[in-house]
Amino acid sequence: MDLKDQLEAERRSRKQMKEAAVPQQQQPSDQQRAGPPGTSKFGTEVKFDTDLYGTGDKFAGYDTSIGTDPSRDHTEFTQPQKSRFGITASRELIDEMRGTEDENADDPFKEMQRAKGINRVIGERESEYQKRRHGRELSPERVDAFGKDGSAVSGDALSYAETMRKAQLDKEKAELMAKIKKAKEETAGDKESTESRPKRRWDVETPVHPSSADGVEATPKRRNRWDQTPVDIHAGVAETPRSRWDETPKAPSSSAGAFGETPRRTRSRWDETPVMTGAATVDFGATPAGNYGLATPSAGQIAAGKQQAVDATPSAMDARNMYQTDAELDALMPATGYTIMEPPASYMPIRTPARKLMATPAPMQGSDGFHMPEDSRQLELDLPREVPGIGALPFFKQDDMHFFAKLLDGQSEDAMDADEKRERQVLRLLLKIKNGTPPMRKAAMRQIAERARDLGAAAVFNQILPLLMSPSLEEQERHLLVKVIDRVMFRLGDLVRPFVHKILVVIEPMLIDEDRYARSEGCEIISNLSKAAGLPTMIATMRPDIDHVDEYVRNTTARALAVVASALGIPALLPFLRAVCMSKKSWQARQTGIRIVRQTAILVRSGILPHLRNLVECIAHGLEDEQQPVRTTTALALSALAEAAAPYGIESFDAVLKPLWLGIRKHRSKGLAAFLKAIGFIIPLMDVEYANHYTREVMLILIREFQSPDEYMKNIVLKVVKQCVATAGVPPQYIKDEVLPEYFRSFWVRRMALERRQYLQVVDTTVELANKVGGAEIIGRIVLDLKDESPAYRNMVMEAINRIISGLGAMDITGRLEELLMDGVLYAFQEQAGEGNIMLDGFGVVINGLGIRAKPYLQQITSALLWRLNNQNPQIRQQAADLVARIAPVMKTCGEDELMSRISIMLYEYLGEEYPEVLGSILGGLKSIVNVIGMTDMQPPIGDLLPRLTPILKNRHEKVQENCIDLVGRIADRGAEYVSAREWMRNCFSLLDLLRAHKKAIRRAAVNTFGYIAKAIGPQDVLATLLNNLKVQERQNRVCTTVAIAIVAETCAPFTVLPALMNEYRVPELNVQNGVLKSVSFLFEYIGNMGKDYVNAVTPLLEDALVDRDLVHRQQAASVIKHLALGVAGLNNEEPVLHLLNYLWPNIFETSPHSICAVLEAIESCRVCLGPGRILQYSLQGLFHPSRKVREVYWRIYNMMFVGAQPALVAFYPRIEDTEQNTYRRYELDYII
Repeated sequence: MDLKDQLEAERRSRKQMKEAAVPQQQQPSDQQRAGPPGTSKFGTEVKFDTDLYGTGDKFAGYDTSIGTDPSRDHTEFTQPQKSRFGITASRELIDEMRGTEDENADDPFKEMQRAKGINRVIGERESEYQKRRHGRELSPERVDAFGKDGSAVSGDALSYAETMRKAQLDKEKAELMAKIKKAKEETAGDKESTESRPKRRWDVETPVHPSSADGVEATPKRRNRWDQTPVDIHAGVAETPRSRWDETPKAPSSSAGAFGETPRRTRSRWDETPVMTGAATVDFGATPAGNYGLATPSAGQIAAGKQQAVDATPSAMDARNMYQTDAELDALMPATGYTIMEPPASYMPIRTPARKLMATPAPMQGSDGFHMPEDSRQLELDLPREVPGIGALPFFKQDDMHFFAKLLDGQSEDAMDADEKRERQVLRLLLKIKNGTPPMRKAAMRQIAERARDLGAAAVFNQILPLLMSPSLEEQERHLLVKVIDRVMFRLGDLVRPFVHKILVVIEPMLIDEDRYARSEGCEIISNLSKAAGLPTMIATMRPDIDHVDEYVRNTTARALAVVASALGIPALLPFLRAVCMSKKSWQARQTGIRIVRQTAILVRSGILPHLRNLVECIAHGLEDEQQPVRTTTALALSALAEAAAPYGIESFDAVLKPLWLGIRKHRSKGLAAFLKAIGFIIPLMDVEYANHYTREVMLILIREFQSPDEYMKNIVLKVVKQCVATAGVPPQYIKDEVLPEYFRSFWVRRMALERRQYLQVVDTTVELANKVGGAEIIGRIVLDLKDESPAYRNMVMEAINRIISGLGAMDITGRLEELLMDGVLYAFQEQAGEGNIMLDGFGVVINGLGIRAKPYLQQITSALLWRLNNQNPQIRQQAADLVARIAPVMKTCGEDELMSRISIMLYEYLGEEYPEVLGSILGGLKSIVNVIGMTDMQPPIGDLLPRLTPILKNRHEKVQENCIDLVGRIADRGAEYVSAREWMRNCFSLLDLLRAHKKAIRRAAVNTFGYIAKAIGPQDVLATLLNNLKVQERQNRVCTTVAIAIVAETCAPFTVLPALMNEYRVPELNVQNGVLKSVSFLFEYIGNMGKDYVNAVTPLLEDALVDRDLVHRQQAASVIKHLALGVAGLNNEEPVLHLLNYLWPNIFETSPHSICAVLEAIESCRVCLGPGRILQYSLQGLFHPSRKVREVYWRIYNMMFVGAQPALVAFYPRIEDTEQNTYRRYELDYII
């Protein structure tokens, strides 16, 4: 059999298999299988792949003729099916090009912008719950019921009674609307269920057939195809349903004009072209063409219509834009008072119609070339940058126009009353604070704080509080405005009382903000507000919101009252709390009161211990309340109290143990979770035997809830298990037998690793279990999961092992478990995905935990590292280099110096790495190897390694800079003799650039390296380099240089540096002299008591600096005296210090904050060196000076002495003679008696 016959036989067998797979009724006939006549045998034998092209007719599903059913003319257009092989873009890209991108889609640059402080609008990151703050309105001022006159700022202020009445009306309205809504929903639901349910013959007992005399037709009954033919009761003639196959129906009347044929059907879009209206005769032949007026115009008609439109455009434009005549102008304007101006002689009006602007020109039409399009931002509203009375601002946003429009109206303030002037003054100050430069903001902040009482509370708060409610407010703007409120409240005092509710409406949402700094700011503002307004005002203001219909308002009010309790003391608020928690009128009030207790416990923490019993008694009845939310909130409040009081206070919870115990058997879902949480935090407070008993009882319910699908319940169960296991009375064997099997079966699954919160909770609970039963028991249950297919699950297993071995060590890990652990860790490290360091940290912890026992595995680990260092993927190379840094100490412990040498040579060869992250990791690995292997045994030699590091110092990546400078410093410290002095000088010049680094660790390492290099090659060359660097303009560079000079002096003895420094001070340049003084300051700080040999040498330099006109000179000299006096205290160097004190004392009246701080610190140091008696003699001369400003300075110095050396001052107080009225003498006998 030849090849052709084999192919035909194979085709026949394949065809038979396909025919067998097709049902009998779908198999084609022989005629269809043969194909159209005239086809060759080869053509009939060739079959296409039916999986791709189908087996049926290619015209199947299409209409073969135009239908006559008019209902099909208006069917919706359906999209054709997408081709199987159609190449198209992704749905995300298509949506983006269409402009329909999902608003909730993640912005990849949002985190970067947030980190840089760009576009930090608060409203964009708020949840739907937090956005409900915009629904609250700033109510009118409240009457100050506790004030002197009982009045408020404005006349429309609300009294307490009116506020309560308004709150009651709002509550009743909300309840009524809820009832109406519920009734509508029930009615709609009943109607929908009635319409959706088919009517059956058993639904109606006796069918009712209304007669025709009633005039009302009955509801048509559902037709069944087996019913009898309906009868027309009016005509008495049976009428059957019409069908398209019936005979032609006859007309009911035999009129003369009736047709005998089938009547005309309705119009269809496929009918012939309609004729013009009013035509006398109609030609039903072919479709007429060219006759104007028909529905479908010809091409010529379309062109003619376009030309007519073009011709008509100039006339239409001229009619609209032509000049007004003199008669029209006379009619519009008065006859007198106007002069008709004659046009200039050179004026020539445009007469050419082609040059008239008729329509929008097409792009590039009539232009000379390409022009840059205008920026869309310039097309927006022209926002002002200069505001009258303020000047230029860095920016002015569109939303600012709504609040600061009054400043731009151009009205003169001369005609305004006092209130309007104060309002505009406040607006200017707020605009400076919000949009101004830092100096402008600082000055405005000081002005508005100092003039708060003059401006008035109403003028300030009525402007600033609406600003804080703006939806486009940014975090920095909110921070500044909140700071203004804080400072203004401090100045206003009790004048703030009418505006307490307005302030709370604005500040309360900050208590539930996701940013903890915003939450702390909100707590601080409410705390200061409560101290300024007083507890009665705070309670009277927030009382209507305690039982508010909106849960959001109740939640924020509870948090605010908790802050008030922490600020004014729990005992002051306790009677009010007891009354609210016992409220019988509203369960919302009871719930809010219990929430206040919970939030107070969270804020005050252990400060609730003196009041724990009273707080528990306040809320204990809530465990048996009739409302489920109250019971749940009570259990959560008890858990917060127990958590805050731990490990004390179990006797205060005796009254609630029984209700809690019964509650965990009655409740389900969130209620059960709350009760379990309360018991879980109370059990650790119990004695050992009671804790064991309650743990065994509650563990049965916890094990049952292990299978709960609710995520909230899982988190609570894990937390309770962690608390119970950590209790001392629970035996480890019980945990092994009863808890661990079900725990690992329910929680150590892949699904738990997908959500970060549950992931961390499972790991925390597992670590606590390991602390109870031992690390080997837990690791043995999860070690095999290190080879799981899920990367997230492997990360969870590795993190748990990492934390267990870090806390407990690896001493109880047996040989077989050790092998499984190393095998799984190595597999997980090689298969890791992502950029996290979980696998890396876990590998390092396991290796370091095993210690010497890791030696059998180091050969395999080294082979894997060398292979991964040569990998094409940069991330894999980086992971391998980071692992080298972690396991190098273990390799040294195991004596594997040869393996480390192989790795170090490989790392040395890869110092030309192009990726900075990888290069930084390689340098870190080399640094670890250099630390453990030493300089002499290092391969490659140090002399070859350092020249390769010098150009790397110029790299601008922070990780590369930090690791490289650490490695260079380590070599300079331990192996400087292996490198030439010229090479070290090259490194010095490179280190100067690193003094400008942003990261403090890099600058500190560079400064320390200067000291190592100076110790290696001598201070002269290094010092010359550093002194030249004092002349640069960049302050950070100069400061770091001064620190480096001081470190060089400390390393190489001060006498090698101090002469050069004092000589450099002679340079008449401000920066150089200040740098020398700062260097001397750091020098005396570092050398300590070695400075006693150099005090007299630097005294002339300090004398010159203390009498210099430059303020910074005197400030730096005071800093030098501070460190010098502290260093030589008790070393018999009082004379030069006293001499310098005489030069220092006139500077006590400096106004600069930095200068006066430096001077006072220097005086305090002189007190330590000279004794308080000398300073007291200096200060007594000004304590009773007539000038208040002078007295303040001297009393400040005296108070510092009194705090620092009160007993030593007694002997130096002056002797004051007795007078007739007073006796000032005190004898020694009086002291004893």
